Amino acid sequence: MKPRQQRMLAVGLAVAGLAVAAALTLKAFRENMMFFVSVSDVVAGNYPSERNFRVGGLVLDGSIEREEGSLDVRFVVTDLRCELPVMYTGVLPDLFREGQGVVAHGRMRSDVFVADEVLAKHDENYMAPEVAESMASHVEEQTATLRENGADCEVAG
Repeated sequence: MKPRQQRMLAVGLAVAGLAVAAALTLKAFRENMMFFVSVSDVVAGNYPSERNFRVGGLVLDGSIEREEGSLDVRFVVTDLRCELPVMYTGVLPDLFREGQGVVAHGRMRSDVFVADEVLAKHDENYMAPEVAESMASHVEEQTATLRENGADCEVAG
């Protein structure tokens, strides 16, 4: 084989190797991509049914139900417009509580979002206690109004 042919073979193999590596990387990205969907969109039925996705919102006050002697937890996540029941089996993060923002990873099964992982959202910015109390009471008022009036939200299964 002549030196020119050897160089061409080496360049061709390098290009083929790069193409295979790029294809495998894109495939891995596509398989591991997780979409974020709002609670209202999930309730309306606009979510990827064939794969896991993320849903986030506030944990509705009074909605946390724990089974005695089990790691099973049921709670409701709201975007202050619609509500979505969530079921999770496992240890919840320390910051998880009613009125707190959460992001849940999982998929819909029937009318319930079954979470594989629950993350509690937190803010790194300091907030004065009075402001935090004011905001908390505002959230409580809005969630109470939502419960009383109801929203035009029915889970599409």
